[in-house]
Amino acid sequence: MEKWSAQLSRYYHDLKKPIIPEWYECMNPYEHKETMTIVDEFLTKYYSDDKPRTLIFGINPGRFGSGITGISFTDPVRLKEKLKIKHPFEMRPELSSEFIYEVISAYGGPKKFFSNFFISAVYPLGFLHEGKNINYYELDKWKSYMLDCIVDELNAHAKWPINREKGICIGQGENFKVLKELNDEHKWFDKVVALPHPRWVLQYRRKEKEEYITAYLDALK
Repeated sequence: MEKWSAQLSRYYHDLKKPIIPEWYECMNPYEHKETMTIVDEFLTKYYSDDKPRTLIFGINPGRFGSGITGISFTDPVRLKEKLKIKHPFEMRPELSSEFIYEVISAYGGPKKFFSNFFISAVYPLGFLHEGKNINYYELDKWKSYMLDCIVDELNAHAKWPINREKGICIGQGENFKVLKELNDEHKWFDKVVALPHPRWVLQYRRKEKEEYITAYLDALK
């Protein structure tokens, strides 16, 4: 079987922006050579095998995290300090990345974590409105032009060597609702498990952060 690294690199290279209303902007970091160089280094380092992994789905990339680095929930700070990958990006931190890498550390570190999981997103490209992040489900009349795109990308994920027993959804609100309804129809996973979004945890429940890290670790077992 082809290695994850080769399949994922080709997947990212081939990603195309969807057709969306002109007042939104779509971010595709994989169009940039310097980003794909970093992504390929990451994939070679952590995904040069064909073992099954459990998929974790965020919403879509943000402009300070994977909208820059091309690696889900990985900001430039974590890319350099935790993954030891040098890069040319501005060292700007992102809240969600901070929390996810605390989870990764508690799990046993990047090597152990990425050998068992792949973090993606329900939609792999990010969106901006008036220069600020916007979730795919916040786009005007999004289902009319995004739903088929989302299904296409999730079908592509289903071709990889994944754990079909469980998919993990980051976000317990609309993102979970969308993924669960689509999974009920398309049967990619036996079940989808929802976890609170890292940004919500650090913005509104920081004092209970350790409890949420434990909840993540329980879901990852």
